[in-house]
Amino acid sequence: MCSDLSRPATPTPPEAAEIAIDVRGVGKTFRLYKRPQDRLLQHFSRRPLFREFHALDDISFQVRRGETIGIIGRNGSGKSTLLQMICGTLTPTQGEVAVQGRIAALLELGAGFNPEFTGRENVYLNASILGLSPRQVDERLDDIFAFADIGDFVDQPVKTYSSGMYVRLAFAVIAHVNADILVIDEALAVGDALFTQKCMRFLRKFRETGTILFVSHDSSAVTNLCQRAIWLADGQIKQQGSAKDVCESYLAWLFGSQNQRQAVRGRQTETAQPQQWRDARLPYLNASNLRNDLEVFRFDPGQAGFGQGGAQVTDVFLTNPDGERLAWVVGGEVAVLTIHIAIHQPLDRPIVGFYVKDRLGQTLFGDNTYLSTADNPVAATVSQQLVAHFRFPMPLLPVGDYSIAVAVADGTQEDHVQHHWIHDALLFRSQCSAVSAGLVGIPMLGIELKTAPPEPDTGV
Repeated sequence: MCSDLSRPATPTPPEAAEIAIDVRGVGKTFRLYKRPQDRLLQHFSRRPLFREFHALDDISFQVRRGETIGIIGRNGSGKSTLLQMICGTLTPTQGEVAVQGRIAALLELGAGFNPEFTGRENVYLNASILGLSPRQVDERLDDIFAFADIGDFVDQPVKTYSSGMYVRLAFAVIAHVNADILVIDEALAVGDALFTQKCMRFLRKFRETGTILFVSHDSSAVTNLCQRAIWLADGQIKQQGSAKDVCESYLAWLFGSQNQRQAVRGRQTETAQPQQWRDARLPYLNASNLRNDLEVFRFDPGQAGFGQGGAQVTDVFLTNPDGERLAWVVGGEVAVLTIHIAIHQPLDRPIVGFYVKDRLGQTLFGDNTYLSTADNPVAATVSQQLVAHFRFPMPLLPVGDYSIAVAVADGTQEDHVQHHWIHDALLFRSQCSAVSAGLVGIPMLGIELKTAPPEPDTGV
């Protein structure tokens, strides 16, 4: 996995030093047999007993060092085949692939793991495939296990692991092999919200110095993480360019193809009983009973976070305006985020703040206490407790997992000391939602469409 198996292309200096991945005219053709025995019989037959499937055809692109490139496309478009050739586990039928630097790849689930081995044994196995010596693995083992956070399961056979545990351990390994290039193929789709955000934080840090190839069906993740994107369709590059432009084109095409299929199905069922459609938001508008239900989980006081330690977040929770703690909150309702903080050293100008993030770690909204206390700072002494309240209408959120990061600092907006920051202090989950687009929605107070008489012709 540390170098590709194809004949390396040789870009001319000084460009060679700047190109991490060079793919030139690559194609991949598979032979598909009707029966397994036809593979053997083909050696003795003059006529083909197979049909050819062209998974990729004339693929060319370059990835510069330090770039983060997203690859998007529907299932069967050739994304995984392309990644396997870049990683060296498949050989192109035609064309060349050149890779400069060590690659660490997270491809299909369980790749590089022996299901009979324990997690610990598989760490050594997988890391050796990626070019690490046993001594180097020994030095990083504690960090790998801490990142994976699967507890005593590290000494159990991985065949007993859930898909999420597989990904946790595999990602932890590639995060600690000092790779130059990371290749991630849909790995974050099976992780929980906390681990997904941990991975996204790592990837954002890694892209400061390394190169990333990121495959995902989540166009928001590609737009958020990647500078450029490549759209594959039927084994060919349909478009490449900025991540925003490519993802917008892909979504437009995807929704267009869905509408065509729906139109065909509609023509096929014209004689059936017509469906009655209604605006799913109307019950909310008229009776406020279309709920955007948000399940709120408890704060875990065992989270370490980071900071200088002069103050410590001890509790985080949501309440209604009357101060009652909420296990559920409804989008559109007023909620109060309450943060309790223990003081371990005097703070002259404490600042408490929060961010609400989606599962990819994208900040949706947030605020802090600095401006509201700038004219009248609330100094805190040792053994006191600070309590911060943020009152806001909860926005409507698409279905998915969310978290709230909280922090306490001392100083000003521009110059402060961070005393305690917890990335995922409070988790909540949107169980149902009428939000159809965007990262957040707002409760509509009214929606109206009507006809109006034409404007008079003034003859101008």
